[in-house]
Amino acid sequence: MKRFGLGRMVRGAALGVALGLLSGAVSAVDQGKPAPEFALPGKQGTVKLADFRGKFVYLDFWASWCGPCRQSFPWMNEMQSKYGKDGLTIVAVNVDQKREEAEKFLAQLPAQFTVAFDAAGTTPKAYSVKAMPSSMLIGPDGTVRFVHHGFREDQKQAVESKIRDALRSAPRTVMLDWPLEFRHPVIN
Repeated sequence: MKRFGLGRMVRGAALGVALGLLSGAVSAVDQGKPAPEFALPGKQGTVKLADFRGKFVYLDFWASWCGPCRQSFPWMNEMQSKYGKDGLTIVAVNVDQKREEAEKFLAQLPAQFTVAFDAAGTTPKAYSVKAMPSSMLIGPDGTVRFVHHGFREDQKQAVESKIRDALRSAPRTVMLDWPLEFRHPVIN
């Protein structure tokens, strides 16, 4: 009987993960479908998707070991700053098994948006995430508007354009004082 060392088992597991990433769909969350709800620990308390109902949520799944994630954080900071006033909220869900790894990453690349932690991997599983980073824009009604995988410099403008178009297409709510008084120019 041949014995396998730990290094060989780790390489085998990595190969299995890589093959899993290459096979099948990258995400089972489809455009126009409801986004799965979640409640996760965050830096300032529990982060719940339901709390953002009525806003656009750019939901991003990331990990400390992900190179493209390092490039996406400054861009997401920029998007939050640029479009937050228009109703965009960025929520980044970390999938590291050790929160300390995520905290080291955040110390180097601080997030100016909401960060949640899912060491158990429940949320990325619900969203069928198979690539890092994976992101989606969720509309105010809770439906997925678009899904995007990876992060490359040459894709930033296209993703920003989709966000901007979605924000522009959203109906605007006008808050009025109550009770309203209507005065007809002839009757009153």
